[in-house]
Amino acid sequence: MFTGIIEHSGTIESLDVRADGGRVTIHAPRLALAVSGSIAVNGCCLTITSTSKSRFSADLSVETLRRTSFGTTNGRLTKGARVNIELPLTAGKEFGGHFVLGHIDSVGHVAHLTPEGENWCYGIEVPDEIARYIVPKGSITIDGVSFTVARWLRSPRLTLQIAVIPYTYEHTNIRDRRPGDAVNLEADILGKYIERHLTARQAEPASRLAIRDLIEQGF
Repeated sequence: MFTGIIEHSGTIESLDVRADGGRVTIHAPRLALAVSGSIAVNGCCLTITSTSKSRFSADLSVETLRRTSFGTTNGRLTKGARVNIELPLTAGKEFGGHFVLGHIDSVGHVAHLTPEGENWCYGIEVPDEIARYIVPKGSITIDGVSFTVARWLRSPRLTLQIAVIPYTYEHTNIRDRRPGDAVNLEADILGKYIERHLTARQAEPASRLAIRDLIEQGF
């Protein structure tokens, strides 16, 4: 479990992508990590498989490559790219963002990053399959960062707009983003549970019990 509040960053040293999986190695000198621990890299929850001095490695499953920017050919992460890093939530730690699982739903693409005074307007093109989970003023995770959706636009593709403050710009990899770059998207888990609950209710057979039956049974 994560919160989407980024406290660390790292850089990719190597990214090996194959048809049957892959492996990423990240330079992160400020972190003390242990093998088998979980870590969120650009919002994707990974298991640390090895550590060496100031770096760690993690295996990438076929599903991870299919769902995240690690496996995209358009805007793929390359050696030297800055990544957002978050350690798992611990008991007693301040919960400053929203519930983030690190399970990426889909990959979006940067539409623009436009200065607005001291802030920035961050536009992300969103795939249709997760658009239904995103609402204005609701939460979304972009490359591991917890954001509030400011508004929706169609220009011409479905694009969500995010307001980025200077602190977030300086302390995450947003400052490296360019139009067309791939980003990992995780929608708010609450919307998914609500959808699943409503779908299950619609699938339940209608009750055959009538008011007359209840009366006859003494109710």
